[in-house]
Amino acid sequence: MNLTLFTDYALRVLIYTANQPDGRLVQVDEIARVYGISRNHLTKAVHRLGQMGYLETVRGRGGGMRLAMPPNDIRIGDVVRAMEDDFAVVGCFANDSCVLLPGCKLRRALGEAVDAFLETLNQYTLADIAVSAAAAFRAT
Repeated sequence: MNLTLFTDYALRVLIYTANQPDGRLVQVDEIARVYGISRNHLTKAVHRLGQMGYLETVRGRGGGMRLAMPPNDIRIGDVVRAMEDDFAVVGCFANDSCVLLPGCKLRRALGEAVDAFLETLNQYTLADIAVSAAAAFRAT
């Protein structure tokens, strides 16, 4: 299974904001510079994270973003589930036109595998993964 760059960027934004002291506001340009990635792509991820309630965004001069909830309350599997539009591991997930579908057990097995993947990620919170990144950000 491959996660999209959109989800990767969303997780990076959350990690970066979680590592800010005292909920300091950060800007998209700052995160784009630190990670060396597109500002436009990050903006889309930030927008979705705000819609989902993970980020608080502040507009205007001196604005930016910060976590909208404690890092211990943000489960990684939930974030991935919210960011990804499609978990169709194989084509038959997207439609019911497969001739094997009436008796196929592969679709169920793959569906269970996706569920297990997300449940494994949900064993980790943003607080768990952000701690390991803290030293890297201090070096920048």
